[in-house]
Amino acid sequence: MLEALNDFLSGKLLIVLIVGLGGYFTIRSRFVQFRHFGHMFAVFKESLRGQAGQLSSFQALMLSLAGRVGAGNIAGVGIAVTMGGPGAVFWMWVTALVGMASSFFECTLAQVYKRADGDGLYRGGPAYYIQHGLKRKSMAIVFSILLLVTYGFAFIGLQSYTVTHSLQNAFAFDPQHTGIVLAVLLAITFIGGIKRIAAVSDLLVPVKTLAYIGVTLYVIGTQIEHVPAMLETIFKSAFGLDPAFGGLLGSAIVMGVKRGVFANEAGLGSAPNVAAVAAVKHPGAQGVVQAFSVFLDTFVICTCTALLILLSGFYTPGFEGDGIVLTQNSLAAVVGDWGRLFVSIALSLFVFTCILYNYYLGENSLQFLSRNRTVLMVFRGLVLALVVWGSMQDLSTVFAFADITMTCLAFVNLIALALLFKVGLRVMRDYDEQRKAGIKQPVFDSSKFADLDLDRNAWPANPQAETVADKAVGQAQTQR
Repeated sequence: MLEALNDFLSGKLLIVLIVGLGGYFTIRSRFVQFRHFGHMFAVFKESLRGQAGQLSSFQALMLSLAGRVGAGNIAGVGIAVTMGGPGAVFWMWVTALVGMASSFFECTLAQVYKRADGDGLYRGGPAYYIQHGLKRKSMAIVFSILLLVTYGFAFIGLQSYTVTHSLQNAFAFDPQHTGIVLAVLLAITFIGGIKRIAAVSDLLVPVKTLAYIGVTLYVIGTQIEHVPAMLETIFKSAFGLDPAFGGLLGSAIVMGVKRGVFANEAGLGSAPNVAAVAAVKHPGAQGVVQAFSVFLDTFVICTCTALLILLSGFYTPGFEGDGIVLTQNSLAAVVGDWGRLFVSIALSLFVFTCILYNYYLGENSLQFLSRNRTVLMVFRGLVLALVVWGSMQDLSTVFAFADITMTCLAFVNLIALALLFKVGLRVMRDYDEQRKAGIKQPVFDSSKFADLDLDRNAWPANPQAETVADKAVGQAQTQR
């Protein structure tokens, strides 16, 4: 019964929600992800600059990538290809393409309705824009509970299971012992709160991402002459035109969307919780940064994994096995046995930062429900216990349950996004108009949005904008 419910929710309803509403947001926003694509890199560069005592946009990006770039990029892509064939990769791309628009608006709204939390920090996310934007506290509570169950508990157990069993396959480490070590390292990080979690993500996310991309690009480079044919196979399989994968058309769409959503999380309502913590001058800037993270997650990292698998020669139609083994053996087929070890080490870094991200999402949802310090400490203890427990379990049933709660999470968040879409468009247009006026870094003037329930400590009225001309004058004065 659980599998049947999961098949309906994540196999049918989720596709309509993610692709349908994502496509609607894309068209109504005049393809915001395309219009701002080049601008994404400029905003990303600017996000490196932070203010003392506050989390920068770059740190928020690294924290969100800590969650987006995880087991889904290694094991998830392997599962999608195994069950849906090469065509599943195409539908992962489609999901990400429309998901970039959804991510722009959910993260922009998270910034608009964020609340100052003291010490220069902020909290926000779907629960906050549901409560303060839609004025529906009960709906916000439902979302927070779903977020807590999905990310704070279920996904943490799954991540622990993934990494401990990968290390067992590669190094013969005892999963229980690995789970205990992982729990200790996480406990040390949790003690420092969001600032330490962000600092660890700053260090590990670029390292794990660049190292993984570098190795996969090496494999792709050694097989570069076969890449055009493989891309042709992906496109043909996506529409059932390749004879070898003709019977997998339905599975390609379902697995592509499901694993695509699991990998990039666009529209789920998870990333906005992290996007809201950054100190930025305009909500639209953080929306652009987070749309960029979806692009990096799927079009770069997931595509690298998919091409690694398909070019290795290890994968054949009808392959049976889990996604981790497929990716490990695919790399080993090209570079030798050290490829299995590399995938396990990369997966360990991916999962460690992913658990930090999942923990923060759980803590953020818990803080929305209760500010009791004792409750928070109990939650931390449960998370660490789950890490150890997950290392020793077969979590197929938990995975199905997590897929169900994830779909419900997306349902609540996307309905809220649809209802608040006009607000998101107003903020986007304000950002666009300032950029057209020559303002390099648009600022958010809350007095223009007096009808919204905003936190004036987070968004003061009449802030000063720095134009291109102002910046040039300032640089000239500095040189003198």
